[in-house]
Amino acid sequence: MSVFALCFQFIETMTSSLQQIMASTGNGLDYDKEQELKTFDDTKAGVKGLVDSGIQSVPKFFVASSEETCNEKSDLRHTHFNVPIIDLRDIDKVGARCEIVKEIGIASSTWGFFQVVNHDIPQDIADEVIESIQRFNEQPNHVKEKFYSRDKMKKVRFNSNFDLYKARFANWRDTLSCLMAPNPPPPEEYPEACREILLKFSKYVTKLGQDLFKLLSEALGLNSNHLTNMGCADGHVFYCHYYPACPEPNLTLGHTKHRDPDFLTILLQNQIGGLQVLHDNHWVNIPPVEGALVVNVGELLQVISNDKFKAAEHQVLANCAGPRLSVACFFTTHFEPSEKLFSPIEELLSDDSPPLYRGTTVKAYIDFFASAGLPAYSSLTRLRL
Repeated sequence: MSVFALCFQFIETMTSSLQQIMASTGNGLDYDKEQELKTFDDTKAGVKGLVDSGIQSVPKFFVASSEETCNEKSDLRHTHFNVPIIDLRDIDKVGARCEIVKEIGIASSTWGFFQVVNHDIPQDIADEVIESIQRFNEQPNHVKEKFYSRDKMKKVRFNSNFDLYKARFANWRDTLSCLMAPNPPPPEEYPEACREILLKFSKYVTKLGQDLFKLLSEALGLNSNHLTNMGCADGHVFYCHYYPACPEPNLTLGHTKHRDPDFLTILLQNQIGGLQVLHDNHWVNIPPVEGALVVNVGELLQVISNDKFKAAEHQVLANCAGPRLSVACFFTTHFEPSEKLFSPIEELLSDDSPPLYRGTTVKAYIDFFASAGLPAYSSLTRLRL
C-alpha cells in the first residue's frame, strides 16, 4: 500500500471516530461516557483533533459543573490582587540579595506563586521553546501519534489528559511530557520538532532552579545549599501544554484546579492568558508578563518546609482564542527508584512547631496523585499528622 493510501486511510478512520464523538455531543439518551472517552483516546489526535475536525460544541465528557466553571471567587471586585513580580537582576549583590530572599519568602508563604524577571534565560530561547511546542502540536497527526501513550513511566510521551478515565470531566488541552534529568532518554527519543531547543532550555532552567532553591533555603533561615543537598533540584520534567481555542469556553476548563505534586514549578507561557491562582479565597489572574517566568511552590516543598511555604491551588481557563501554550518545568525525581523519604526539615521543627506531615518518597507521592486524578483532594491530606 502506498504512503498516500496509508495517509488517506488514517485520515478516514480518524474522521469517522471524531464524527462519532460530535454526533454524541449534547445527546443524553444514548450517552456512554466510557465508550466516548475510548473513542476519543483511540484517535490519538487529542483536543486539537477535535478542533481540526470542525467541531462547534464541546463534547459532553468535557463539560464541567457550573460550580467549577462559573466560580464567584473570580469576582472582578478583587482585581486589585497582583501576584508578586520579583527582579533577580542583583542576586549576587549582598544587599539586594537579602531583599530578594525576603520577597521570595513572603511570596512563597502567602501566595505560593510569584513571577521572576531578569532570570538570565534569553528571550529568544524562551520564544523558540514556545514556537517548537506549537510546531510539534500542529504537525500531521500520523507524526505525533507515535509518541502517544498512557504509560506514566515513559520518559517521552504525548497524550490528552493524563487522568482521562478518572477525572469527572476532561480538560481542553493536550500535553507532551519529556523527562530531562536525571537519566534522560537518548536525544533521538525527543520529538524532532522541539528536540534541540528543549535540550538547550533544560540547561538554563537547571541553573535557574538551583538559584531559586538557594534563595528559598535562605528564606527558610537555612544554609543556601540545604534544599539542593536534599535532592530537590536533582531532576526535572517538562510538561508542554497545548490549549486549542475552545468553541464553548464557559463549559469546560483548560486545566482543572490542582496543586503541583513536586518541589517547585517554573512555567513559561505565551501571551494568551488563562492561568489563575486561588488567593485569599478568590481566583486571581496571572497575566503573561513579557520576559517573566511564573514560579510556584509544589506540595513536596510544602511538606519539607512544614507549611512555612504553601502550595496554592491554581487552574487554567478555557479560551475562545488560542492556542495557549505553556511549558511547566516540574522539579521532581519520580522516575527514579529511590526509597529516600522526604519529611519536614529537622532544623525547622521545635516544641512550638512540631512536624505536620509523615515522610514520603517522591514516587509514592506522584503515584497517589496520578491514581486519584483531577480534580481530587490534595495528596497532602493523606500525609497530614
